[in-house]
This record gives sequence, structure tokens and C-alpha cells, in this order.
Amino acid sequence: MPELPDLEVFSANLNEAFAGRKLSTVQVPNDKKLNVTPEELREVLNGQVLKSVTRSGKELHFNFEKDVLALHLMLRGQLHFFEEEHEIKYPIIELFFEGGIGLVMSDPQKIAAATLNPAPVDAPDALGKEVTVEFLWNHFKGKKSMLKGILLDQHQIRGIGNAYADEILWKARLSPFSIAGKLPEAKVKDLHDAIKEVLTDAVKEIRKAHPGSITGEFRDFLKVHTQRHSKSPGGAEIMIQKSGARKTYYTEEQVLFQ
Repeated sequence: MPELPDLEVFSANLNEAFAGRKLSTVQVPNDKKLNVTPEELREVLNGQVLKSVTRSGKELHFNFEKDVLALHLMLRGQLHFFEEEHEIKYPIIELFFEGGIGLVMSDPQKIAAATLNPAPVDAPDALGKEVTVEFLWNHFKGKKSMLKGILLDQHQIRGIGNAYADEILWKARLSPFSIAGKLPEAKVKDLHDAIKEVLTDAVKEIRKAHPGSITGEFRDFLKVHTQRHSKSPGGAEIMIQKSGARKTYYTEEQVLFQ
């Protein structure tokens, strides 16, 4: 699943390609996850100019003149540019803009979601100004949940997925199995700094290596959540714990608070 840094790059490239263009029409070959009917979606969006494309958590927001269309790629969704027409398999939604260019969101699992005018959410974005040291300190107080679980919970902090949670926790030298409410304030600050640094550095790495990307996951530069290396940059063995389909990568450099 693409995470915050991937989507940050996608949104910038989509904005460059489509902002200022008028939507001719929208087609929904698979409306399983759509919160309105395809007819209602067309009635609302057709003819509107796209003002911008932005990222919010793990969603891409297409901000039209009066309405917002949110796209969530879920696990295997992908985005594709096309001209005039396309033969892309497993289309979920198709946006046709004036000038003969368009965008398709596809998903072989058919669970990628399109939402018209998504409801406001309370959880802050991981790179939002609301995520301060004080916010994290207050948010963790009394919590008995493991730290990684909180970072992954989109109802608590939005945008971080499995790979970047591991990278952030390694950067902060915090065990993913630490109890959130047991963290001392100094380590909460380390976590805060790691969130900002890891995510913003990843955006720069992706832009440098894949400047025009609008789909995929780019992980070559990760330091611990990787099978390319057996040891961290500090020389510690990278250990892997599997829970269901999810794998956690960590080292003994990370302190466990219980």
C-alpha cells in the first residue's frame, strides 16, 4: 500500500498534470465502494474545473470548484494516465478531462475507494502542524497499546503505514513493542522528530529517483524495513516478527518501554 511519502509525490504530479482542467465526465466501472451513485457523481462533478490535487492521510483529494473527490488506493490500487481512451484492466473510476487526457484508478482486488465529499476527520495528518511533541505526549498518556499499533491506526494519526512505522521507530530508537503510555517525555520528542524527518526525507528520495510517479511503492532507500540488508546502518542485525500478513522489522538498537 502506498504510504504518505508516495502519495505526497503522486499528488504533486497529479496536480501538475490536471489542475486548471475542466472535467468532461467521470465513469465508474466498479461502484462497490462509491458513496453515491455513478449518476449522482457525474451530475455533481461534470463540467467543474479541478483546482488542485492534495494528499490527506492516505487519500488523494481532487479539489474541484465546489466539491471534493477522494481516492484511496488501498492495498493494490494504481493510478494511470491515459489519452482519449484506455485498455487498463480492473478500472474502478475513470476521470476524463478536456483536452483528451484522463486518469484511471484500477484495482484487481476491487477495494480501492472513491468518495464524493468525504466527511471531516478528527485524527491529524502525520505531517500536520497539529502533531507536536505536546500532542503526542498527551495522546500517549495512559495508553496500554503498543507504539507501532498507534502509529498505524488511521483513527489516531493519518498517513503512516507499516514500512514507515518501522523506519520511524528505528530512527527514534524505540522498540515497536513499547507501551505508548510508558514512554518518557524525552523519547516522545525523539519520536516526534523521527516522524517529521523520516517522512520528509522519504518524499525527497522518491522525488529524486521517481520524479514523475503517480503509482507504486518505492522503498529502495529504507534502512531497516527491507530485505536488501541484514544489518542496520549501525551494524545491528535486522530482526523480523510476523503477525498475520504484517511483518515488523526492528533491531536491538531500539529501546523497549513496558
